[in-house]
Amino acid sequence: MSIFTPIFSTEEDGDIAVADKVRVKKPSKYHVVLHNDDYTTMEFVIWILMHIFNRSQEEAMKIMLDVHNNGRGVCGTYSYEVAETKMNKVLSEAKKEGHPLLCTVEPE
Repeated sequence: MSIFTPIFSTEEDGDIAVADKVRVKKPSKYHVVLHNDDYTTMEFVIWILMHIFNRSQEEAMKIMLDVHNNGRGVCGTYSYEVAETKMNKVLSEAKKEGHPLLCTVEPE
């Protein structure tokens, strides 16, 4: 699906189509969400938030506490491709370190 929607009109002679306007649709945004589990350490979640999502230590602590207390926390909101890439980085790092951390992408 194209993000451009041209509006066409025809000239008086009838056989030439000319684009009058091009409407640009804003791309949808997606949340990257971390889900709580009983095995992944808080320190690892903070590390993920600081290194993959470029969060400060204070922001990472707040998001980690959301994950711990509410069962989930939003790490950031991005275009679909960026959100999917960040989710895959989280899952790869978690697997490498032996953590069952679940990370998903959800529409904003």
